[in-house]
Amino acid sequence: MTRLIFYDTETTGVRPDRDRIIEIAAYDATLNKTFCSFVQPQVPIPPEASAICNITDEMVKDAPLFKSVALDFLEFCQGDVLLVAHNNDAFDKLFLEEEFKRAGLEIPQFRYIDSLKWARKYRRDLPRHGLQYLREAYGIEANQAHRALDDVMVLARIFLLMIDDLTISDVMERLQAPQDVSTMPFGKHRGTPLERLPKNYVEWLASSGALEKPDNQTLKKALSVYFQELVSI
Repeated sequence: MTRLIFYDTETTGVRPDRDRIIEIAAYDATLNKTFCSFVQPQVPIPPEASAICNITDEMVKDAPLFKSVALDFLEFCQGDVLLVAHNNDAFDKLFLEEEFKRAGLEIPQFRYIDSLKWARKYRRDLPRHGLQYLREAYGIEANQAHRALDDVMVLARIFLLMIDDLTISDVMERLQAPQDVSTMPFGKHRGTPLERLPKNYVEWLASSGALEKPDNQTLKKALSVYFQELVSI
């Protein structure tokens, strides 16, 4: 039986190649177990990062290095598991991979779910899909936002509500299925039929590189039908 493990990382910044993990937490929804540890990043925590996650240099000064934390995390994630994080593919997974590499460890071939992608795909009725907005939308009480374990526990509740009675196989299959895009799925023109989008907005999407992102290839193909002179595939 596949176990869902919800996890989250707090970091010194947003660049996986340069910044460091300072806290990692996880919750095994099947075994009802939690994991949480500070990480000594060996670099100062910028004030702007501390302002978001409320983690200071003093709090991590005696924390273990990532290599030690990683070994404990791997033990927690033993077996047939599927890791779930909000914005996993563009953030948490990338930080994990970089930290494992720096520590000289081989990261397992984990299977992942990005709950942000699920929310964007199947809760298109909502104007935003950040974790705290979803928490409010589902009527979940406030937590200590941007602390890893608190965010993990909120995510677990939100995600299980979002998928309802679907099996994990159903979830994986739906995430991998191509999305039929007939309206703009994000941004200030979210919900607008593609053919009615302002040309200058489509031109901006094309010139900014937004349509080159892997997640936007279906959108790019759909836009090319209406704006061939602006979007080429």
